[in-house]
Amino acid sequence: MSLQATIYLVVGLTFALYIGIAFWARAGSTKEFYVAGGGVHPIANGMATGADWMSAASFISMAGMIGYMGYGGALFLMGWTGGYVLLAMLLAPYLRKFGKFTVPDFFKARFYSDTATIVAVICLLVASTTYIIGQMTGVGVAFSRFLGVSNNVGVVVGMAIVFVYAVFGGMKGITYTQVAQYWVLIVAYTIPAIFISFQLTGNPIPQLGLGSIFSGSDMHMLEKLDHIVNDLGFGEYTTALPGNKLNMFMATASLMIGTAGLPHVIIRFFTVPKVKDARSSAGWALVFIAILYTTAPAVAAMARLNLHSTINTAVQSGGDVFAEEASIQYDNRPEWFKRWEVTGLLKFEDKNADGRIQYYNDKSKDPEFLAKTGKAGWQGNELSVNNDIIVLANPEIARLPNWVIALVAAGGLAAALSTAAGLLLAISSAISHDLLKNMFMKDLTEKGELMAGRIAMAAAIVGSGYLGMNPPDFAAGTVALAFGLAASSLFPALMMGIFSKTMNKQGAIAGMLAGLFATMFYVFAHTGIFYIKGTEFYQFFGGKDFFFGISPNGFGAVGAVINFAVAFAVKNMTAPVPSHIAEMVENVRIPRGAGEATGGH
Repeated sequence: MSLQATIYLVVGLTFALYIGIAFWARAGSTKEFYVAGGGVHPIANGMATGADWMSAASFISMAGMIGYMGYGGALFLMGWTGGYVLLAMLLAPYLRKFGKFTVPDFFKARFYSDTATIVAVICLLVASTTYIIGQMTGVGVAFSRFLGVSNNVGVVVGMAIVFVYAVFGGMKGITYTQVAQYWVLIVAYTIPAIFISFQLTGNPIPQLGLGSIFSGSDMHMLEKLDHIVNDLGFGEYTTALPGNKLNMFMATASLMIGTAGLPHVIIRFFTVPKVKDARSSAGWALVFIAILYTTAPAVAAMARLNLHSTINTAVQSGGDVFAEEASIQYDNRPEWFKRWEVTGLLKFEDKNADGRIQYYNDKSKDPEFLAKTGKAGWQGNELSVNNDIIVLANPEIARLPNWVIALVAAGGLAAALSTAAGLLLAISSAISHDLLKNMFMKDLTEKGELMAGRIAMAAAIVGSGYLGMNPPDFAAGTVALAFGLAASSLFPALMMGIFSKTMNKQGAIAGMLAGLFATMFYVFAHTGIFYIKGTEFYQFFGGKDFFFGISPNGFGAVGAVINFAVAFAVKNMTAPVPSHIAEMVENVRIPRGAGEATGGH
């Protein structure tokens, strides 16, 4: 069977599985629509949380970013994993004990204010909408390559699949579909890694292969990679940093607290029967997530090594990488290269017109290296490789069987669709439940609220699909940006709502707005006002990363500090929190059982 036919078969079977589950688990009440009936088993919820949390960014992009950033790329591993631990330890059990359907529900009860709810909904919509753009873009990338359709057609197909199981199934349909998607994506991620680790090191366990001896040499895998990237003018793989150490620390912190503040993950802990089940499912999710996250560094390093050795034949043999015959001829490029060129994510430009591909760091300042490239007649890097193709193209580069390549296609789509569905539910519940039912249409019947939820979900799918087909210029950084916005707005308010008996509504509202606007100001300074090109204004503050060298993706942690500072300052200048609210917070923090989620009905 051809590669394309195999991909159609495997992806088609997984889609049929998702739709079948959605039909079986369709929601019949608002409780099933918002929290899957509140009766999901902790292990199943752990898998669904893992799928919800491991987005297209984790599956498709993370290994690519680590592969190119080297050691500095560890910030994604530390930030996202640390954030999950924060969520599991500090937030999930207490929010579940609170017994509400949604995060804004919590804000309404804890901060006794409709204004606080509206601010929370705004923060939620900004962070979720920003995040979902990256997911729909990932759907388009995966479909355009693997199904041989245009990016727009790919997004439309993805929208249709999500529509079926999210609109009709609500959280119940999404939960059980995500359980299936977890298995698809984790198998799709680990099987190619096992094959490639065995090829390169003789060790089938990728995590151990990363520290093993590179086959055919006396060098360790990472030592060999350091040697290769140094030869081609790149920074040393095992020591490279993104900017300075402070920027790496702040970017890690921003991802960490942003993860803990993203509502589509938090809402998963409302779906289990008891508080102890919330703790249990958080533990299971960490185990399921760790399988992928401990594999990612090995995938990144091995993919980087395979890519270089495919383009420059002297890389693997240890010969002269500057020799003319070492660079492969463009006319003899491998089939995987041709397939990815079609997507525009892999581009070749023959700058010295020699018909060969020179792939190296032409930004290097090393005079000795530049002298060698000049002597070899190299006139600039000729290959542009998008980070997003590293995981998806890795099995093709390593010449693995067609069924493995098809499995990776299905895994990439599962990762993007599972997170998109969770975000869409968070958006629709914020509109139908928090705004309509709780504030503007309080007489809405349960049937009417369920219909409103489905309409809001359908509208959110159409909107996110449009953004996926017409991504703004900042699409590549949307995921990290979404974490920054969640970090600066929702996370501090959640923490203060649970652990501070004295935090009042004025402080919480002022803190959220201050954190959100400070972060957006810094981001807009670099990307332009509302991402409009030509409106950047960082030059008025001394240049890019003007705040102690911190990049916009790391500024969410600064925004969180501003949030805390403003909240406590305003709290001290305004009326104290009512005594019954302080007592309620005290009761929530005592580790006793809780009732079912009520959602304020």
